[in-house]
Amino acid sequence: QVQLVESGGGLVQAGGSLRLSCAVSGGIAVSMAWYRQAPEKQRVWVASITTGGATAYADSVEGRFTISRDNAQNTVYLQMSSLKPEDTAVYYCNAMILGWPRQEEYWGQGTQVTVSS
Repeated sequence: QVQLVESGGGLVQAGGSLRLSCAVSGGIAVSMAWYRQAPEKQRVWVASITTGGATAYADSVEGRFTISRDNAQNTVYLQMSSLKPEDTAVYYCNAMILGWPRQEEYWGQGTQVTVSS
């Protein structure tokens, strides 16, 4: 059974930093990503990383957030710096898990990030 378990959310002042972690168990993660959902808004993509380490970021977080992964630990991280109140959201880990005949998509349960002004 595949599980994605996130940790690291919390309350931080504007300008501060947080690091989110997402550990995958029960399968091998191929591409991994972070999404976020602010109150009364749709879930949006934040950043993603391939098995080889290629990364991509939403314009809103480019230069402030860094996604990384530890393939041996099947874990993805999101280092968030220079946080703004508009970064407040529930952050979700997403992973494409190796399978046959195709990869399958899984989501974590979400972790709350609140940035106070």
